[in-house]
Amino acid sequence: MGVSHISNRSEKQSERWSRRGVLTVLGVVPAAVLTGCSGSAGAAESSSSGGSSATASVKAAKVPTVTVLPADGTKKADFTTPVTVSVADGTLATVKVTGNDGSTLAGSFNDAKTKWTSAKNPYSGTRYTVAAQAQGAAAKTVTFTTKSPGETFVGYFTPEANSTSGVGMPVSINFTHAVKDRSTVQKAITVTAEPAVEVVGHWFSDTRLDFRPEAYWAAGTKITLSLRLKDIEGQDGVYGVQSKDVTFDIGREQISTVDLSSKEMTVKRDGKTLATYPVSGGNAQHTTWSGIMVISERFKQTRMESSTVGLGDEYDISDVPHAQRLTTSGTFVHGNYWASTSVFGNENTSHGCVGLHDAKGANDTSVPGYKFYDSSMLGDVVIVKNSGDKTVAADNGLNGWNLTWASWKAGSAV
Repeated sequence: MGVSHISNRSEKQSERWSRRGVLTVLGVVPAAVLTGCSGSAGAAESSSSGGSSATASVKAAKVPTVTVLPADGTKKADFTTPVTVSVADGTLATVKVTGNDGSTLAGSFNDAKTKWTSAKNPYSGTRYTVAAQAQGAAAKTVTFTTKSPGETFVGYFTPEANSTSGVGMPVSINFTHAVKDRSTVQKAITVTAEPAVEVVGHWFSDTRLDFRPEAYWAAGTKITLSLRLKDIEGQDGVYGVQSKDVTFDIGREQISTVDLSSKEMTVKRDGKTLATYPVSGGNAQHTTWSGIMVISERFKQTRMESSTVGLGDEYDISDVPHAQRLTTSGTFVHGNYWASTSVFGNENTSHGCVGLHDAKGANDTSVPGYKFYDSSMLGDVVIVKNSGDKTVAADNGLNGWNLTWASWKAGSAV
């Protein structure tokens, strides 16, 4: 077996050698042939064959190539797609993306660690630095700046940050542009309460989104509104700019009930009767809305002009005392110094407002108008019944409490 093997190899070798080379070997070094099967020649053959194979198999070591998108130096990078870092001929070791405000953009590697993708898109109008390193290679640093959106929107919210409101105060947001993608925008807004309670958003229109729980807030509740609207597309090409958290508190519970049959208002504080006042509501031609209403504005004195509510020139009073708004359409509970004191508790004579006896100048602390105003705050609840009118529309002021919980939840986009 061994001789046959050597013989075959010799035949193959002879095909590669020239005739002259063969004669030289045979004539000059015959001993080499005689010892060809002794192992010496085999070793020489192995050495020659091994050298040729090493030359073919050894390749230049490949250097990992890292690619970052957006590319280095980009001035108006897209902010609607993630940042990616990829590597060829290697694996990624570390990636860090830092904005010019010091914030970082988190992300994750694929299983092979050949690609990293940011978990969120970069913010618009921001300069970013990407530091990426592949295993066994030098770090690569890239900088780029995202473009700013051409058109933007914001959400103006009620109540004011760090304020204290009554138990009926919803979180109401009015947008400066109509929102077409309601679901995406609503998902970027959260309202949380402590103690915890389910809070649901309801769209009254493309520009208004309110949040409330099923029942009035509990007294002492702390509420946080989180807006994450920056770079959220509300409609084609229109992006939000806000990214902030605001908090406000709920104070004591005050709920006042106006019965226009008895022409009396009962004020309850934390479940106990605080006061009862005689009132005068809307007359037969201008009845007062019924239902649950929330105080949305307060004025120690204000001007009331009939033309602003579609009543021509019937009245123009420059110094109405202790006015508290209940509806956008113009319903107030306010002091009244121009009517006889005998009217209150006996007749409904107003153009739709709820009036209490008061004094001109708004400084007399003894009159009902002053006392009720002094005991009230934004967000307090005023319930009107037996007015002879229909229930006020839920979007006419901050009056979403007039919707059932099922109807309220049906207005959510998420």
